[in-house]
Amino acid sequence: MIILETERLLLRYMLPDDIPTLVALWTDKDVTRFLGGPREPEALKKNLAETAANPLAEPYDLRPLVEKSSGLVIGHCGVLGKEIDGLTEYELIYVLAKKFWGKGYATEIGRALSSYAYYVRNINRLVAQVNPENVASEHVAIKVGMHLEKEVVQPGGEKRRVYAMFLPN
Repeated sequence: MIILETERLLLRYMLPDDIPTLVALWTDKDVTRFLGGPREPEALKKNLAETAANPLAEPYDLRPLVEKSSGLVIGHCGVLGKEIDGLTEYELIYVLAKKFWGKGYATEIGRALSSYAYYVRNINRLVAQVNPENVASEHVAIKVGMHLEKEVVQPGGEKRRVYAMFLPN
């Protein structure tokens, strides 16, 4: 079931066959470098299997991102509700496999998710929390239409730059 489609990408609900690819994505140290590091494979498999078994359970979740030309799952993207500075915010998340970095896919899905958030989910504001060292992710946030709003310190002491936009942008 397709959630949204762009010129080159599909965002769809999870299938059991997606689990190995998404486990590989979330256990890659380079991909997760700015996302808290690699995840534990067995816990991840269990979590993803639960999502695949009931893909409509959560209205806000990460979904498999598919490259239309190859049919490959290339990332895990979506909008998640997050608490930031005591407020519930909706965060735009884009996680792509290394092989697909630098092709403009994060910006393409980020723009599409922004429209989806506003027109389908009635969300008026999106944020992206970006590690200050993650220059590529900052560039995506800006290209999507966000501006730097503030810096926050997460539980555990890590700093994040909060980029935000009001929709529609």
